[in-house]
Amino acid sequence: MPDHSRAPGHRRLPPLPLALLTLALAAVQGAWAQSAPALPDEPPLVLRRSPQLTENILPTERSQRPSIVQGDRISGRPDLETTVEGNASLRRGDTVIRADRLNYDQPQDLATAEGEVRVNQAGNIYEGPRLQLKLETFEGFFDSVRYQLLTNGAHGTADRVDFVDSDRTIARRATYTTCRREDDQPGWKPAWFLSAENLRTDSAEGVGVAENVQLHFMGMSSPALPSVSFPLDDQRKSGILPPVIGMDSVNGLELTLPYYWNIAPNRDATFTPSVMSKRGINIANEFRYLEKDYSGEVRFDLMPDDQLRNRDRWGLWLRHRQNFNAGTLGMDTLSANLSVDRVSDDDYWRDFTRTPTLTSRQLSADGTVNWSKGDWSGRLFAQKWQTLTYTEAPITPAYDRLPQLTANYALYDWNGFDFSFNNELTRFSANSTQQGQPNADRLFSQVQLSRPFVRPGYYVTPKLTLSGTSYSFDGPLSNGATSANRTVPTFSLDTGMTFERETSLFGKAYTQTLEPRAFFVNTPYRDQSTLPVYDTAKSDLSLASLFTENEFTGNDRISATKAVTLGVTSRLIDPDTGFERARFGIAQRRRLSDQLVTLPGGTASTDRASDVVTGAQININPQWSVEGAVQYNPQIDKSERRAITARYTPGPYRSLSASYRYQDDRISVNNSGYESIDLGWQWPLNDLWGDKGSPKAGGGLGGGRWYAVGRVNYSLRDKVVTDAVMGVEYDGCCYIGRVVLEKVSTGVATATKRIMFQIEFMGFTSLGTSPMRTLQTNVPRYRSLREPTLAPSRFTNYE
Repeated sequence: MPDHSRAPGHRRLPPLPLALLTLALAAVQGAWAQSAPALPDEPPLVLRRSPQLTENILPTERSQRPSIVQGDRISGRPDLETTVEGNASLRRGDTVIRADRLNYDQPQDLATAEGEVRVNQAGNIYEGPRLQLKLETFEGFFDSVRYQLLTNGAHGTADRVDFVDSDRTIARRATYTTCRREDDQPGWKPAWFLSAENLRTDSAEGVGVAENVQLHFMGMSSPALPSVSFPLDDQRKSGILPPVIGMDSVNGLELTLPYYWNIAPNRDATFTPSVMSKRGINIANEFRYLEKDYSGEVRFDLMPDDQLRNRDRWGLWLRHRQNFNAGTLGMDTLSANLSVDRVSDDDYWRDFTRTPTLTSRQLSADGTVNWSKGDWSGRLFAQKWQTLTYTEAPITPAYDRLPQLTANYALYDWNGFDFSFNNELTRFSANSTQQGQPNADRLFSQVQLSRPFVRPGYYVTPKLTLSGTSYSFDGPLSNGATSANRTVPTFSLDTGMTFERETSLFGKAYTQTLEPRAFFVNTPYRDQSTLPVYDTAKSDLSLASLFTENEFTGNDRISATKAVTLGVTSRLIDPDTGFERARFGIAQRRRLSDQLVTLPGGTASTDRASDVVTGAQININPQWSVEGAVQYNPQIDKSERRAITARYTPGPYRSLSASYRYQDDRISVNNSGYESIDLGWQWPLNDLWGDKGSPKAGGGLGGGRWYAVGRVNYSLRDKVVTDAVMGVEYDGCCYIGRVVLEKVSTGVATATKRIMFQIEFMGFTSLGTSPMRTLQTNVPRYRSLREPTLAPSRFTNYE
């Protein structure tokens, strides 16, 4: 804060705390209000933001701010000029000028300063020997300047800085860098800096433009460029983005030059042309929009005459979300969604592995309208699939739903009962010859009535379900039928109890629970062997699926289940915080009759006991956690599925994970079992020699540190690395370097490999191919070395 006591003869009151001053004013106002007559319709007093604390001062307000002059010796003529010598300072609004000697010409509003001049303009610092500045318009110049910008901490030097106004400056023969200045190191030089003939900055637009510019990094200099634009803050700005250079086994050498168009605060577009040495030119276009009632994004990629496949290639990805004014239609809610994924050919998923939304060989184009009113809800849904075929790994195309209508009614706690009535009408459409069954219309209705009895320590929930299905086929089935009907009743009883006790483990007190659960279901057998299958599969065995009525997902099969599932869960809870330290569970289903309902090609199960499913999660402490699950077959005394994952996260940027997964061929689709190990990590290598550092604001553990990042999936059965991401990051404080290798399997014996190399100059630009999306997607709990932070206030550098 300024020291006003340095001026000779200057007297000031002792500082009064703001809170005390506010109370004093309130007391005076209250006393005045009691003694003065009340005015008719007088509005109540309200607190208003102090104009002294506004972040930005408008140019029209600058002339209204007083000029405060201080110094050891003050002389001049009233209302004409003032000269201050020795510790001179002049303050107006958000601008402070300090110098050895300062002259202020009031008629011209012109300040001239000499000696060790320092200007603080809204947090931006300028230092040099001579300044001339008009305070109201902030026009002037500064010779031989050292400067520092508030928004990103950038600094540098210039032979001269011309102030165009309070937002815009032009630095002549200037340097620019975001590397932190180390004054205690003689001969310190930044790791990187720009040198430019002219450096224009616009803090209002958040843009810097360097003319006739060179980039200097570690003693190396780039060729001179006529003009380079770069951001001064995190605001979106139109312009050419940094070029991207990459190399992989499919595209070869790749050069990308994106252009970003900031159309409006709620709309933008990115055009990304790429040149690939092995394939040709690819043009990607992405448009995003955000409105009060709707939002979305659309991307279209086009590669004319791809040399890899000798054909034109394209991809389309669209997402749209819409909210309607439901009240005008007499509804509570009404919304819609549109999603489209489409590509030009079956090989697209293998040749364009980096496309963000291309994660499956089954691509959907679907639209949904959702509504609700009172206890009713429903939707209108239409979906059409594109299946990308592949000879080495064929898949059966899914059925299109053109359309699907649902209407659901739910009433809870109706005299203690819960009631629901669900209806679904679906038109299933596909290639009948390929599917081996006719297309159909299916109407499925289900009524459920349950009566939960919930008491402290236990619950009992009996439930009755009646499911009815009606089919209308486009052609005859194997038995000649063109229609079919099915009605299946189900009774279930779900019961459970909770016991608690106080215990201790390793000297720590815990609350231990014992939660036994019994689930009984009785669904009589109905012959469904002639019914086609459109959306149904056998449920994956788990602790959750063992406590369900139907052993199938979808509505084409309802299992004939007469069985009891017994299970128990135990938890260890920290009594002080309620944190769950551990959870253990085990369950098994005991059939009382054979399961005769199967999928086509399946065999009826006569086993009276299902596999035993166990699961556990142990949170040893906030850093260590272990979880696992085992599916054990007592008939053959062997586990058919097992998985265990251990995670260690002792702090920011330190994370290790290891997983083991196994699944037997007998319970796998197409007898395709697996056994694999998955390792993931992010760890600072400087820990190896004791340099642990500490988390910094905005990210990282400090400059001069290396980090190892990666994830590897290794098939123990095939003895091969199926997918891998491995790399290193270096935090140079004002720059970050990354080198990442990636392998993505695209078939049984094929994979795409690429190397990504990037140097990110903080506060300026980046060069190379960014691996950030790859790291964030693949590395568990990966944390970026730089994270978004709030822009600093001008009061951060207040004087």
